[in-house]
Amino acid sequence: MRRPAITSLAAAAVAAALATSCSSPGTAASGGEGAEEVEVALITSTSGPLASYGEQYLRGFEAGLDHATGGTGKIDGVEIKVSRYDDGGDPAKGVSLAKKSAGQGVRIIAGTAASGVATQIAPVAAQNKVLYISGPAATDALTGANKYTFRSGRQTFQDVATAQRILEAQEGGEAGEDGKSGKGGKGGKGRKVVVLAQDNAFGQANVAAVESVLGTGGTTVDSVLAPPSATDLTPTATKVKAAGPDMVFVAWAGDTAQSMWTTLDQQGVLDAATVVTGLDSRASYPVFGKARDKVTLLAHYVPGAIDNPEAKAVEEYFGKKGWKTDLFTPDGFNAAQMVAQAVREAGADGDTDAMVKALEGHTFAGIKGENTVRAGDHALLQPMFQAEFDGDAPKVVQTLDAREVAPAEKKIG
Repeated sequence: MRRPAITSLAAAAVAAALATSCSSPGTAASGGEGAEEVEVALITSTSGPLASYGEQYLRGFEAGLDHATGGTGKIDGVEIKVSRYDDGGDPAKGVSLAKKSAGQGVRIIAGTAASGVATQIAPVAAQNKVLYISGPAATDALTGANKYTFRSGRQTFQDVATAQRILEAQEGGEAGEDGKSGKGGKGGKGRKVVVLAQDNAFGQANVAAVESVLGTGGTTVDSVLAPPSATDLTPTATKVKAAGPDMVFVAWAGDTAQSMWTTLDQQGVLDAATVVTGLDSRASYPVFGKARDKVTLLAHYVPGAIDNPEAKAVEEYFGKKGWKTDLFTPDGFNAAQMVAQAVREAGADGDTDAMVKALEGHTFAGIKGENTVRAGDHALLQPMFQAEFDGDAPKVVQTLDAREVAPAEKKIG
């Protein structure tokens, strides 16, 4: 019998601060000598294929800053001044914005939605000794990238580790301490996994993660990578089916998701193998169509699933704005919490190294549960979820503890 499918994947003062948006960091307020303020540059995509992700992040940050500052936009009297910039998903533009921000004295940079941009901003942060809180970019390369780079969201490894746990449960296995082997189940022996992704930093990171996590115990891992600009995905789906996989791990982002799912269904891929994917944004929920009952979801975040003070604060703030929480709301919220912690401990005049020290090992509550910034490599340890559709909306089937899906610790580069 065929196994079920699984698919990979702003109080007034605060609003006024976040409204400070311009086309170039050169216009960001410098505050002047002795000013009790810290500047933050939010660099993310508000245009291009990942624009919706960038907007989710920005709204989450706005709500997070409101919550962290009690609606004042200040931490211990220090004003947090925020400017927003659009990188359009272009690494060169992102790097230019980061360099200009650093040159203008901005001490904290946060964002972006695009992994390819984030991996290029990280070295800029190190070179200029600027605190960089990356997110929602998921590439594993950001963990341990350098002393000044942190993450506010999950990384690809956590997605894949979640998928592994789900698969082990379906097979009757029990995960080992290293998250790479099961007991009592098939353990992946003789199984073939095909990673379906786009040929970009995000897709390639997923391939590497699947190989390292699932490609053990006799499991063979292959990949089919589609050009990010491709609109006709029939050839891609044909290659996936022809590979004869037992499981297809789908890691897809952007506006072609609906076309991708339709094509996979039309080409019989969803009926020929177990399919695994991550829960995407609200706008993507309808794209599964009839595939919903064939898919088990690994989830970074399920809107409305957690009932804690932070989640309530976000829902209240978003309600006033007429917004709805979405996939990357937690990443923005976490980033604002981390900015607040850095400023709280380092103050207006504290250097970046003091901010780094303030974040390393920091545990704080987010809207999906407890987060811990691992001191050794700045990974953000956090819970993950298994979900399934219940009518038109997803619901949580199980919550995986942060330790269950934690990536192996890396040395900071």
